[in-house]
This record gives sequence, C-alpha cells and structure tokens, in this order.
Amino acid sequence: MTAPLHVWFDRDGTLLRLRLDRPKANIVDAEMISALNTTFAQHLDNAGLAAVLLDAAGPHFSFGASVAEHMPDKCADMLKALHALVRQMLQSPVPILVAINGQCLGGGLEVATAGQRLFAAPTANLGQPEMQLGVFAPAASCLLPERMGQSRAEDLLFSGRSVSGKEALALGLVDEVADDPETAALAYFDTHLAAKSTSSLRLAVKAARLEFVDRIISKLDQVEALYLDDLMSTHDAVEGLEAFVAKRSAKWKNR
Repeated sequence: MTAPLHVWFDRDGTLLRLRLDRPKANIVDAEMISALNTTFAQHLDNAGLAAVLLDAAGPHFSFGASVAEHMPDKCADMLKALHALVRQMLQSPVPILVAINGQCLGGGLEVATAGQRLFAAPTANLGQPEMQLGVFAPAASCLLPERMGQSRAEDLLFSGRSVSGKEALALGLVDEVADDPETAALAYFDTHLAAKSTSSLRLAVKAARLEFVDRIISKLDQVEALYLDDLMSTHDAVEGLEAFVAKRSAKWKNR
C-alpha cells in the first residue's frame, strides 16, 4: 500500500503542503494519523515556515475514521493517537489552512477543524455522523463549540446531520467558500501570510491561541476519558459499531 500522505514544500519553502492521499475515502486510520503526526513533528519547527496547507487527493477530503479501529479492543490506541494529532495541530506555531472538497466527515472533520482557517467548496458535505452509530465525536465535542458556538455545534453533534459548504459558512464551521478551495487557500497565503516575518507570525499565533488551546486540550482529556471509560462500556455503542461493520440496522437497548 502506498504512503497515505503526500508531503512537499511550496512558495520557496515557506508553505508546507500536506495532502491526504488514499482516495477516494482518505480514511483517517492509524497509518494516516501516524503519517500526519510524524510530518508535523519533523517540519513545524522550521523557522522559515509561514503556514501549512492541508488538502486531499481525489473527490473527497475524508469519509472519516476507521470504524474497525473504533472497536473496544482497538479504540484506546486509535483515540489517543488521533487526539495527539489534534493537540499537535492546535499547538502549531504557524497557521494551518485546510482546503475541503466532497465528503468531510467524522474523524476527517475533526482533523480539519483542528486547523486554523477552513476553505470549502459550496458542494462539500461536512458532518459528524458518529451519533448515528451510537457513539459521540470526542475531538469534535471540544472543537466545534469553540469554532461555531455551543448551540450550533450541539445541533451537528447530537443529530449527526451533515451540511453543505454554503451552510457550513453560514454556521461558522468554515471560513470561506470557493469553487476551488485549494486555490482560495493559496491566494489567502499569498495575500496575507507570505510577506510576513515568520518569527513575528509565530509569536502572533502563540499570543492569539494561548487560552484557546489550553481550554480545548483540557476538555479533550476529559472527553477522551468519558469515551473510553463510560461510552465504550455501554451495549449500544458496541452494537452500533458492530452493526455498521456488518451493514445491518442497529438494535438499541438504551443502555
């Protein structure tokens, strides 16, 4: 199997390009999470770096996390690795721009919203469908309220519904809608970031995000424990995941 992440530098080395590269689903599985974590660890300390642009090959950003890796015997390792990635992205010393086409669901949207500025196609489809499987979205429970407000976040988290790029913009979930999100993200970089002092930009990022990042990380630790210790001990969480894998309807017992 080929590497799940395409990595290169753009704009004379000042823009780190990361592309999820396992079309068409670009599943956020253990291998994808590891590739992202490793790449961020290798490059974010580059003093000449001004920003990161994360996008995806193929028609879709990501269908979400691997459901098989959410099973009780594997979910602890998967969740801890994904949350380590979210923490690393939140603490990035440079802005992370995210360009979204097609489906951006579940763990894929959690990765996207750990970035700083989101660009989406009007026809993109964004959502946290975890509740339809009988589980909740841990990282999104921390990220979405900060990004779009408590009430709007709860709507998506509780219903499991998805929204178009246009509706996502109106809700505050994304920052800009464009037919070509990658081009829009590059234009933002060229116009607003490329000419900045990278040392000053890094301090500006740190200053703007100090309390914000601490607040999310503290909540993430609590939500992770709630997921692993409480949710995964329920019948319905396991039933929902098993039903999805077996392609059958779940039979809830409300316990």
